[in-house]
Amino acid sequence: MTASDPIVTLVVPGRDIAAFAPAALDSLRAQTERRWRAILIDDGSTDDTGAIFDAAAAADRRFTAIHHPASRGLGAARNLGLDRVDTRYLGFLDGDDELLPDALARMTRTLDHTGSDFVAGAYVRSRPEGSGYVAGRVQPWVAAATSPERLGTTLTAHPQAVSNIVAWSKVSRTAFWRDLRFPEGVAYEDQVVAQLMYTRARAFDVIPDVVVRWRLRADGTSITQSKSQLSVLRDYLAALRGGIRVLHDAGARASVTARLDLILAMDIAPLLEIASTHPDPAYAAEVDAFIAELRALPEFADAAPDPAIAAALAW
Repeated sequence: MTASDPIVTLVVPGRDIAAFAPAALDSLRAQTERRWRAILIDDGSTDDTGAIFDAAAAADRRFTAIHHPASRGLGAARNLGLDRVDTRYLGFLDGDDELLPDALARMTRTLDHTGSDFVAGAYVRSRPEGSGYVAGRVQPWVAAATSPERLGTTLTAHPQAVSNIVAWSKVSRTAFWRDLRFPEGVAYEDQVVAQLMYTRARAFDVIPDVVVRWRLRADGTSITQSKSQLSVLRDYLAALRGGIRVLHDAGARASVTARLDLILAMDIAPLLEIASTHPDPAYAAEVDAFIAELRALPEFADAAPDPAIAAALAW
């Protein structure tokens, strides 16, 4: 291995993101740590995403482009990339988001220093404004998970870490993923995997640095903006249930309480609002059943629901 060989691979999936992919790829090119490679996976796009990925690979050998003839979903695309990683470290970047310029340098340097299994950084949402995007602030739940810096920590010492549930805010040792893969054929595939990462790690690091700008689409087509669809809701609730189950089975009671706090504060109100006007009564039934399951959890007694939510549900 030479000093110029790549030390980290980014798995970059995307489907029909031609309007976003150039900025995502530019954010890789702008990294101060230049020893990276990126596996670009076109997941059955019907627009120019595949051509953009191919052009990047033709111009810069650090990029490799792979194409799915038909969409297989984010989980399958990420797993395909994982099987091709041969560097010391790996991470993920969705093809419609952007890395901050020092992200890879900061995270790989941290892992070099600590020897932890992975490092998780902060992230912000970027919202469309005019002809571009404007980054917001670090949200409270992200700050609770990543600030202050904690090196070589565990869930016992830092149960709030589980509030950072996205795949693309982390860099890991590749060996840590030996028997870890994403579920396929469902949305919100990263939530259960994130909790498995926290419960399986010997130690992990959290840093307050913003490493990713997560772009919200103006047309509302991203999965996270589509919860009014019954099929998306079911995948979402399954992911929430699965993440809680992983933490519960690991005996991480304080982390279960932290997840409940966040779900009660951030998820229940918008789901109830959608359910109140949704034309399909199955939507409200799914939400009601999920709330009943939360109430039945032994950790629920330790949770602190938002007062407005507690009043609305007569808790």
